Amino acid sequence: MQVNRAKRLRRGLLAVTVGLTSLVVIACGSDGPTSGSAPESELAPITTSGGAPNSAGTQTSGRAAFATPEPKWTAISEEIDLVLATPDLGVGTQRFGIVLSDDSGLIKFPIVRLTSNFFPNGYDSEPDSSLSQSESARFYEFPFGTRGIHSTVFDFEHAGLWSVSAEIPRPDGSTAPFEVRFHVAESAMSVTVGQKAPSSNSRTLASVGNIADLTTGSHRDPELYRYSISEALERDRPLLIVFASPAFCTNAVCGPQVEVATELREEYGDRVDFVHVDLYSNPREIQGDLDKAMLSPLLEEWGLVSQEWTFIVDSDGIVTHRFENFAPKPELIEALDQSVAKDATG
Repeated sequence: MQVNRAKRLRRGLLAVTVGLTSLVVIACGSDGPTSGSAPESELAPITTSGGAPNSAGTQTSGRAAFATPEPKWTAISEEIDLVLATPDLGVGTQRFGIVLSDDSGLIKFPIVRLTSNFFPNGYDSEPDSSLSQSESARFYEFPFGTRGIHSTVFDFEHAGLWSVSAEIPRPDGSTAPFEVRFHVAESAMSVTVGQKAPSSNSRTLASVGNIADLTTGSHRDPELYRYSISEALERDRPLLIVFASPAFCTNAVCGPQVEVATELREEYGDRVDFVHVDLYSNPREIQGDLDKAMLSPLLEEWGLVSQEWTFIVDSDGIVTHRFENFAPKPELIEALDQSVAKDATG
């Protein structure tokens, strides 16, 4: 199927600038047609260079080294702008999030009905109707009201070419259709639901001594650095882990995740442990200059390829929930309540 030249075409990319270490998911657009029949390629994994290898042969420190990936997703619409917030998708039940906007700004409908389709023979052919799903995506506004996301859960039964589409009501009574096309891998690149959480030796305040060496943000909650991930996994209670660099949250799908973690820590008390890991291993040295930045080796250990991640791990050390990019507080509360209830009943 050829896409009309007048339609907006947006391709999702992992931004890479040679010599810099910023890790940013962006979208760039063009107005040309596309057939959409070729598989979208995988996101490139994070690697590091310049440091000593660990026992697995991978680098444990050093400046970031990225390979520029091909587009991960393509969104098509005449009126709707779309950002896919969850591009690291693998076979199985996955959180699916999109940011919708138009010429008037962010689209905030409380519910948008999304339909997924699998294309076993390419986008020029008909989808497999037996695998089509329709789900209601709830809108979650980010703190400060300037950003937001529609989020739901889809079951992707096969690797390959998928799309999600919907129609958005317009002020004149019409509707504006959109479609986002993406590739679902056999396995997501990151640690995912049902897997054992890596027993990572993340840095703590006790091991480092200065909280400025643990976070790029101005919000500094010592309790988020009380335990390493490895230590927290030994404490026999649910665990929430945030991977984020607060000072460098610049795109449409990131938000104040570390601040949200502190709010939740205060609400859940000793029922849940909380750990923050900054994307950069030398926050105090950066001082806003990413030329000096060095990525944390834990990103490679967890397979992380975008700017913010939150994982919830049960008392057995199994990942129960996985949130790529910003996870609004209501989504996290729902997930944490499930983990706490499960832990309470044994």
